This record gives sequence, structure tokens and C-alpha cells, in this order.
Amino acid sequence: MKTTLLLVLRLALLTVLYFILFAVFSALLIPRVPQELTPAEQANVLLALVTVSFLNTCVLSYLILRSRLAGMKLALTVFLFFFGTAIVMPQIETAVFVTQLPPGMLSRIILSGFLLALVFSFAAVPILGKHKGQIENESHPALNLNQWLTRLTLIGLCYVVIYFTFGYFIAWQSPAVRAYYHGTDPGTFMAQLRSVFRETPWLFVLQFIRGVVWALIALPIIRTLQGRRWEIGLAIALGFAMCTSSQLLIPNPLMPAAVRMAHLLETSTSNFLFGWLIVLLLKNKPASNER
Repeated sequence: MKTTLLLVLRLALLTVLYFILFAVFSALLIPRVPQELTPAEQANVLLALVTVSFLNTCVLSYLILRSRLAGMKLALTVFLFFFGTAIVMPQIETAVFVTQLPPGMLSRIILSGFLLALVFSFAAVPILGKHKGQIENESHPALNLNQWLTRLTLIGLCYVVIYFTFGYFIAWQSPAVRAYYHGTDPGTFMAQLRSVFRETPWLFVLQFIRGVVWALIALPIIRTLQGRRWEIGLAIALGFAMCTSSQLLIPNPLMPAAVRMAHLLETSTSNFLFGWLIVLLLKNKPASNER
């Protein structure tokens, strides 16, 4: 009972810390777009930020508590995962598809996210009591260069399939999304792929590269988490889904609510599936369990 209460208090403290860091760094670094919010809309923004703070805190705390690492190594590993999933990967999409950002805003969003991930990760480790001690890593069968290339290539191809499939059947079915990006629905998935290939063939290459980068971001966490394969798969899947998508809950003047909700459903489900798939492809059984 005492241990559970202590954990709840630590999670509450980290949720408050996340909320404060997000609010402060955003206010200091990200230019404000003029908008008039009613009291109800202001309350919605506050509730959304609290929700995002709580969800991301829970996911990241689980990764910290279940890690075989401790101290600076653990903090750095969590920072790379947090910054990569919550900031770098989503903002690549922003740079490609969102063209109406004020000058300099994208770089400021990235800097704000960098500081949030850095401070939160290095504060969360000692708050959760993981600043000392370290469990030895499991011994895994070494992969040769061809095996790594094969697995990473397969991961990149899987991401391309998942990205375009979920993008078309979830996000692109929303009239608000098509209007926001000035696009149309050709009627079928294959027709949409042909249209994308004809107009932006480089997008397939970009998403393949993003799939490989996703795997590299997750690999340090995968190799240091304790638990069975399905537990690690669930942890990474939730990490991908929450850290990447949760900020779409927060209202902003640059993206209408209907567009945000469509992307929220699209990215949370696709990234959840892809995170689990990465673990299946990269998490080997410990060498001691293999004949």
C-alpha cells in the first residue's frame, strides 16, 4: 500500500512538472498566433494539456521503471526516445505538409520540445528512484550486417504500407482533412497511391526512411526493458502512440479540430501497430534461452 501511494505521488509530481515545462517553454519560445478564446475554449485547452501531461508521464515513467539502466544512461535513453517520438518524427510531417506556419515557428517548436524532453527525462529518473543501481543487460545473439539490413529494410517497407493504409482509410476519409490539404479522394486506395506516386514520388522514400529512424529511436529502449516480449511490445506501442499523437488533443489555431481528431485517430492506431511490429522484428530471445 505504501509503495503504491508513493508511486502515485511521484506520478502526480511528474505530471505537474510536465505541465509546467510544456507551458513555460511554449510560452517563452513559440510565437503566439492571435486568437480569441472563449472561457469554455480556454478550459478545453487546459484540460487537454493536463491530459497530455498525464498520459505521456505514465508512458515514460513505465519505460523508466522497467528499464535495466539507471542514472545518466537511463535519462539519456529516455530523452532520445521522448524527443524522437514526440518532437522529431511529428515535426518532419509538419515541415512537409503544413505550409502556413509563421516564419521561424517550426525551429522554435523543436527547440521547445528539446528542452521539455531534456529537463523532464533527467528529472524523472531521480524522482522515480532510478538514479542509482543498474541491472546487467541480457545477452542477445549478435546480428550480422546482412541481418540488420534485412530487418531494417523490412521495417521501412512495413512503415510505408502502414502509413499510407491508415492515412487513406482513416485520415483521408475526412472531408475536413481533404479540404485542409487541398486534396481529393480518387475513390480507391490504389488510385490514391497512384496519385501520390505521380505527384510526390519522393514521399514513399521519405516514409521508408522515417520507418528506419523509428526503429533506431526505439532500439535502445527495447534492448534495456525488462519483461516478456509482449510486455515490451505493449510498452513501445503505447510509447509510440501516446508520445507522438497525444499533443493533437491540444487545440491550436493552425489546425481545425476535425483535422486534429482525424489525425489523432490515424497516428495513434498506426503508430501503436508499428511500435509492436518493431519489437517483434528487433527483440531477439536472450541467448541463454536459445539452443
